[in-house]
Amino acid sequence: MNLKKYNSLFTVFIAAIIGLIVHKTISYFVIPKEFEDSFIYSTLLLYLLFALLSGVIVSLLTMVRKTSENSVGYAFLAFTTLKMAIAYAFLRPIIHTNLPKTPTEKMNFFAIFIYFLAIETYVTIRILNNKQ
Repeated sequence: MNLKKYNSLFTVFIAAIIGLIVHKTISYFVIPKEFEDSFIYSTLLLYLLFALLSGVIVSLLTMVRKTSENSVGYAFLAFTTLKMAIAYAFLRPIIHTNLPKTPTEKMNFFAIFIYFLAIETYVTIRILNNKQ
């Protein structure tokens, strides 16, 4: 079986696991336990959501590359815009909550979002440079 075609997906999921471990370790020392327990979305749930979305985006970008190499950049922009809309739908309950933990939860959400955006950008650059 040719595992080289799944290299980008492995990159996304390995980075997600490493990111989750690092994030949970840092949040253990920085975020008060009562704040983290009262988050609307747990850190694990957010990592699963964004890892799934990133995996789908990377898979779609790989398919786009096979059909039209010149459209990968545009597809990345379109899929990322769609991901941002989905993320906003998940963010709305957090935005409309006004509790002492809300700023911490917003920072947690955006840190995870930006982390996965960086992973997708890295993998897209690798796809565009044909180093997949």
